[in-house]
Amino acid sequence: MNEKKSKVAIIGGAGFVGFRLSKRFKKNHTSFESYDINTENEINKSTYLNIEEPKTIKKIKDCDAIINLAAVHRDDIKPKSRYDDVNIQGSINVCNAARELEINKIIFTSSVAIYGFAPADTDEQGKPNYFNDYGRTKFLAESVYKKWQAEKPESRTLVIVRPTVIFGEGNRGNVFNLLKQIASNKFAMFGSGKNIKSMAYVENVAAFLEYSLSFKPGIHIYNYIDKPDFDMNTLISITRESLFKKTGVGIRLPAFLGILIGYSADFFSKLTSKNLPISSIRVQKFMGTTQFKSSISETGFIPPVNIKDGLLNTIRYEFIEDNSDKVTFDTE
Repeated sequence: MNEKKSKVAIIGGAGFVGFRLSKRFKKNHTSFESYDINTENEINKSTYLNIEEPKTIKKIKDCDAIINLAAVHRDDIKPKSRYDDVNIQGSINVCNAARELEINKIIFTSSVAIYGFAPADTDEQGKPNYFNDYGRTKFLAESVYKKWQAEKPESRTLVIVRPTVIFGEGNRGNVFNLLKQIASNKFAMFGSGKNIKSMAYVENVAAFLEYSLSFKPGIHIYNYIDKPDFDMNTLISITRESLFKKTGVGIRLPAFLGILIGYSADFFSKLTSKNLPISSIRVQKFMGTTQFKSSISETGFIPPVNIKDGLLNTIRYEFIEDNSDKVTFDTE
């Protein structure tokens, strides 16, 4: 009897991380299929799959491993029930499909958002202290996958990856918005800039997801952070030097002014029912320290790209070269 050939299902394969992961799989001749609710992405064509529609998940029947990247994750999703519908019920649906199809390996991308405004250097043993629906539903989704694994612990492999903020070429999330503001020469620093930001370069995240396919049965939980961490002063200085050959952060304003602007934006947004690019939560994120530790080094994994090189690659791709015809990904 011929042994079944290993094949990986990437759910959310048309998204930012899924796109990079697919490129790695193609380069390394890994058998995979990309599935997504968005099938109009010409760069990384995917088969339609909606984790809210259980019957569509059965399309992965020829696969023996699942990497689930699908999620609702912006701060401003309405109605808020969408977080539960996609992040929790979607995970229940994925696990049910895995049971029915006898798929025994799931890699789930959670988030450091489950820790909330955590103490510096929080590791995988950190206490969940989420402050928004994204963090809450990601934490509850983890429990769904843990229950699935516990049913057959000797044969099922569960990898939970909790990335910090992911950046890279083509992303249109918070890091891009910061870099874009600096590139416009209209940026002003609020506060001391000594707050530290753990970040993750997309190529390295994709590489670790690929690496984790080799993990044996059991539960494996890892924060994903690229070290060393930058404080905001360093991050902005690197960007300004790359773009303008200037040192330092430029204009610096007091922290309280940023907080005032954030709450004013909240009030205006509530009054007009319009989403603004700034909010009190985003200001808090900007001025807060989000620094995490990870035990990934114990697995033997080595990130392929140094984080500073990843940052410089992104700056060059977005603001120095002309890549206006390339695909972009609206994430946060």
